[in-house]
Amino acid sequence: MDNFQQHLPTSVLAEILENAFQWFVVVDADSKILYINEDYCRFLEVTREEAIGKPVADIIENTKMHEVIKSGVPDNASPHYIKGTYMLANRVPLFVDGKIVGAFGSVIFRDMSDWKRLSSHVRTTMERMQLNIEDNSYTEYRLEDIKGSSPAIRKIKETTGIIAPSDLPVLIEGESGTGKDMFAHSIHQLSERSDFPFVKVNCAEVPVELLERELFGVYNPLTETVQNGRVKQADKGTLYIDEISALPLTLQAKLLRAMQEEEITPLNSEQSEKVNIRIVASSNISLSQLIEEKKFREDLYYRLQAITLKIPPLRERMEDFVDLLNFFLQKFMLHAGRRHITLATKTRELLQSYHWPGNVRELQNILQAAVYLAEKDTIMPSALPSQIKLSNVPSFQTTGTLEDILAEVEKKVLQSYLEEESDKRQIAKQLGLSRSTLYEKIKKHNL
Repeated sequence: MDNFQQHLPTSVLAEILENAFQWFVVVDADSKILYINEDYCRFLEVTREEAIGKPVADIIENTKMHEVIKSGVPDNASPHYIKGTYMLANRVPLFVDGKIVGAFGSVIFRDMSDWKRLSSHVRTTMERMQLNIEDNSYTEYRLEDIKGSSPAIRKIKETTGIIAPSDLPVLIEGESGTGKDMFAHSIHQLSERSDFPFVKVNCAEVPVELLERELFGVYNPLTETVQNGRVKQADKGTLYIDEISALPLTLQAKLLRAMQEEEITPLNSEQSEKVNIRIVASSNISLSQLIEEKKFREDLYYRLQAITLKIPPLRERMEDFVDLLNFFLQKFMLHAGRRHITLATKTRELLQSYHWPGNVRELQNILQAAVYLAEKDTIMPSALPSQIKLSNVPSFQTTGTLEDILAEVEKKVLQSYLEEESDKRQIAKQLGLSRSTLYEKIKKHNL
């Protein structure tokens, strides 16, 4: 402390004191003012000369500085009514050699509305953090995270940028693994609700008997409290309903009410609650088809489908494949701590000729595993799962007896594996055969 005082002039220390807090005061053991900053004086409509040396109670109405000096106990975040408004103040006793020599008081919020605004922000942030903890799948995505420059993807990204700032509901359709979640997150991030919660619920993952409680909350008559559901948790933000096609008809009616009347009724309750949410829904099944099958409400569908984003499967936008391949390869190399990994020519050919039924998610998962299975700095075909290699097995004739056809298929599969992998132990493992059985089949087909 001595060193601190030696290196800083008195004028600098005074500047620090004046700006360290909005308003503050220091009093001695007799509750007389030793120091008070200029901002506080202006608010109190007194000069510093008039205040210093006076009993603090004569200058600051309803002060508790004398009580802190008497008790020796800090009084933190305490409401203080002064000049017609409530403030929040801290009051701390000052000790020297174990003896109280005075007290320090500071205003931390000049009016309760300041506190309420911060409290609301903190509460919203904490709720969002809690949602992230409860839902480990939560990851923030932005539009620029969506890779691809094909005409279809460019058009969808352009549409997303246009409609995101509105409060209109959005329906995202596409096969599993096409990246519907990423577009839902992007819509939220580009909206005016981005500072409020993004809450996701997957209707296909929650048991039907628990789905109403999960979405709309439940009233506990014993404690007379409501445990909020996902709809209420998303208040002022975005509710992302994944796989909305799995939502039962009875709950579709409650969701429609939440959208139209901005009201929900928790389970076991007769009391409605107001909500302000934006709905983004996704489905890997055509909702119009479900309407024909009487499994989806037509009125809810028309409420949702005004803005529909149809995400194409990977096989229909293979011009994006190289971009996606390179992006995931670099990402997983970094995660694995590998500096340089390349794809063998045959590996690249196999990946590009595969039909990708699991879409972008399947590509991501396969490349993540392949990076760890890479031999030295090269991903060989042996690092790929069998379905990709089998998809490249040459065609065969379907004439003849079933035994002849199966024998030809077996030979073609063995030929394909032997061309890509020299280690027969690995081939046997991938095909689920013992090594002796593999050798018998190789001999049988003169391979």
